[in-house]
Order: sequence, then C-alpha cells, then structure tokens
Amino acid sequence: MKTIDRLYAASIEVKKSKFHSFLIPFSSFEETLNDLRSRHPKANHFVTAFRYLNEHNQIVEGSSDDGEPRGSSGRPTLKVLQGHDLINVGIVTVRYFGGILLGVGGLVKAYSDAANEVIKNANLIEYKQIFEYDFSVEYEKTREIEYLLKKHGVFVVDRIFGVDGIEYKIRDDIEKIKIIKESL
Repeated sequence: MKTIDRLYAASIEVKKSKFHSFLIPFSSFEETLNDLRSRHPKANHFVTAFRYLNEHNQIVEGSSDDGEPRGSSGRPTLKVLQGHDLINVGIVTVRYFGGILLGVGGLVKAYSDAANEVIKNANLIEYKQIFEYDFSVEYEKTREIEYLLKKHGVFVVDRIFGVDGIEYKIRDDIEKIKIIKESL
C-alpha cells in the first residue's frame, strides 16, 4: 500500500467545466474540505472519496457525489484510490460547471481523470504501520542503544532515567523495532 505525507493538487478541463482535484492525507481531510468550500464559494460540486485504516487495521472507505448524478463521481474517484492501492488519503474534486452537460459517462471519465492526474503528480510513499515498544536498559548499555536509535532514525517518544537504567518508549515501523529488540 502507498500513502502521502502532504497535499497535492491538479486541474483538468472537460467541455468548459473545470475540475480541481486535491489529494490529501486523511488526518487533515475534513479540515481541508472545509477550507476548500470557503475558498471556492462559487464551485458547483465538492466530490469526495477517502480510504483509511481504523484502529483495528480495517480499511474504511467512503465517497460522496455532492449533487452530481448518483454513482457518477464519488464512486469512480474511490475506485481510482483503490486501483492505486492508496491508504490514509482522501480526494476532493472541486467542479466549476462550464455550461455543457457531460452525461453520466462523461462525469465518470472526468472525475476519474482528475483523480488520476493528481495521483500522477503526487510523491507516493510506502505505507508502514507504526507501533510503540517499551524497553529498559542498564546504563552501561545506553551508548550502544543510543547509537542504534540514531543510526536507524528510530523515533524516541520518551526516556525515563531510573536508578538502574533508562526506560525507553519508541514509536516506529516493525522493521526498526525488530532491530532494537535484537540488540537487547
């Protein structure tokens, strides 16, 4: 699976209608959608689709046609996300109607093309599930552990200095956590 770490944008024009697509990390999806609604008050539609992993590691998906004919815009956009195997992302496509009706087939193609265009512009990164791991080391071993943490870029949440050693709380992907576990 792939994901993104920042917002991306792209635009296409189909028969005088303008489609502005925004690929958004899911953590800021609602906030960005509200911001786009305020920045584009004259837009006719704000079509959305999203995919994210919930706390049980299940994929949650959704979409909205926002007044376009049912199944003509949100669902095709979601299918593009699925096709690219994207997770923890959302797409908002802002449409300005150009006066020419596109029909359901034309809308499906236009919204799919807009979604594909913004994904083409994006820097997709490999999705890695993040875990937390707690462990303790004696003071004599801290130099070695600190070296490994720094060398592998492991995110240290907390260090608690005790009488006999240091208690660490780290947060990172499973591969980096395994490296630390093996050194203990």
